[in-house]
Amino acid sequence: MLPSALQVRLQTCPLGMNIISDIIDQLHKLDHAHAVDHLRLPRSELARRRFRGITDAGLEIAIALPRDRQLFDGAVLAIDETAALVVRVETEEWLRFVACDAATALRLGYFAGNLHWRVRFEGEVLLIAVETEERVYLERLEPMLQAGDICRDLADGDAEQ
Repeated sequence: MLPSALQVRLQTCPLGMNIISDIIDQLHKLDHAHAVDHLRLPRSELARRRFRGITDAGLEIAIALPRDRQLFDGAVLAIDETAALVVRVETEEWLRFVACDAATALRLGYFAGNLHWRVRFEGEVLLIAVETEERVYLERLEPMLQAGDICRDLADGDAEQ
């Protein structure tokens, strides 16, 4: 069983496919025995190298990653015959916006960049990662929304002004 307080220090080691398959089999067995604990992290935490967290079972842990390692959804932090600790990344929400023309799209991109918002693009749609309350983003974009320069794009293809 995993200790009540755990310090995880991941080391670089080459894994062969047979070792990975053994870990998957062991995780499967532990999951059926309800012996897999999860550390749930927002996506924004994945870039950090050192931090503390509390697992779903209340286990307090400290993470220290080497520079060449990064956490990801499904990363196995600890495993033995009786228990395992696995990272789960929370689902990310995105706001979707469409600009009325190319000049406004450039202005919107510049504005989002100045605010250090994390964005991605899907064709002509600008997606903004929701890393705080949604209202904060909408308040900042309110002048462009009110002027009709941009509109919210709903996932099913409709736009909302």
